[in-house]
Amino acid sequence: MAAMVAPTSSDFGRESDTALERAIRKNTWRIIPFLGLAYLINFLDRTSVGFAALQMNKALGLTATQFGWGAGILFFSYCVLEVPSNIVMYHVGARRWLARIMITWGLAATATALAVGPQSFYLARFMLGVFEAGLFPGVLWYISIWYPAKYRTNAMALFIAAAPLSQLVGGPISVSLLQMDGLLGIAGWQWMFVMEGAPAVLLGIACLWVLADRPEQATWLSSEEKAALVGALAADTQENAKKDLGAAMRDPRVMVSALIVFCYTAGSYGLSLWLPLILKGHDLSNLAIGWLSTIPYLFATASTFLFAYFVRKTGRKIYTLLVTLLLGIVGMVLSVFFPSLVSALVWITVGLMGVISARTIFYTIPQHFLAAAAAAGGLAFINALGAFGGFVGPVMVGWLKDATGSYNAGMFGMAALLGVAIGATMILKRMVRTA
Repeated sequence: MAAMVAPTSSDFGRESDTALERAIRKNTWRIIPFLGLAYLINFLDRTSVGFAALQMNKALGLTATQFGWGAGILFFSYCVLEVPSNIVMYHVGARRWLARIMITWGLAATATALAVGPQSFYLARFMLGVFEAGLFPGVLWYISIWYPAKYRTNAMALFIAAAPLSQLVGGPISVSLLQMDGLLGIAGWQWMFVMEGAPAVLLGIACLWVLADRPEQATWLSSEEKAALVGALAADTQENAKKDLGAAMRDPRVMVSALIVFCYTAGSYGLSLWLPLILKGHDLSNLAIGWLSTIPYLFATASTFLFAYFVRKTGRKIYTLLVTLLLGIVGMVLSVFFPSLVSALVWITVGLMGVISARTIFYTIPQHFLAAAAAAGGLAFINALGAFGGFVGPVMVGWLKDATGSYNAGMFGMAALLGVAIGATMILKRMVRTA
């Protein structure tokens, strides 16, 4: 992992020795690995339910539709509480609030092991959404107050890469924990929730000592480095960026952005949460499913960095976003027309490369028109409305699977949503000419 996410000299100025570049380099090694690890665990706790389903669905008597509801229902509470969570974070400080988020979501993830049927499964997933609300947009805002725009895309890419990395390591870890089935009278899927939820609690406690709220409070920076960083951040503030939260939430660019996030999030979660069961349809063992599922995320992780590098060199954020969305459509559609295991896995890989890379590129765009409190609340607002796609995607795939007997209709449905995202992105380009 370290080799994959380590910043290069061209990224953060190792060959230079200015106070600003030293500050950026120190921030990157102090902040990003910790937040990346937290997001890796967060994403694992959110999505490993797909692997639990290999045992859990039978144990709890879940249909495909019921599993889809349970997998996605966390986004109801997540969406409602996203903006309030980030407003609280802005006022009380990121260090304590992020710690609270990590500890409580870890406890909720662990409690999923107590589910005994559909209703208790829904409740556990709903509470997971309650407690993790605010983490992702909160970290994006946190990065924006530690990195000037010149360095921000790379920092975000390093952080967001934790999502595909989570799936890369999560498959083998999850199916290995499933092998503990029966140990101490506890089912394998229950062991999986307990063992994968506990690390979040420990990270939350560590957060209180690792992070600082603002650059002025960073104990790892010298006075000269703090001054250089604070000065660069002040000079970097967009003159035309909206700083009032209310105005930001009425901005049509925010609404169009939320639609884009909704569409690619539906594709991302609709595909990733169902991938283990899609592979199960090829008569594979749980262990084989765990290892084969790493292939798409290995390539998705690499594509995240490649697209971020291209954006940093060219500045073409919106055009690059269009390419990633198109990749998502191509991959999902062709996985239907080439259904053999190898061919389907290839095209599913292409699809996930697109929708996962889209997230990295997209979240560099709103900061062209949001700043200060509006960035904290505005990013949360975009993510809250958009994240409802995390409910729609899994539920749509599950319902269509029960209705048609296959996953093909779900793939076409997700591809159609990505087509809507392409249209919305073209509209956003007319609204944000600087991205």
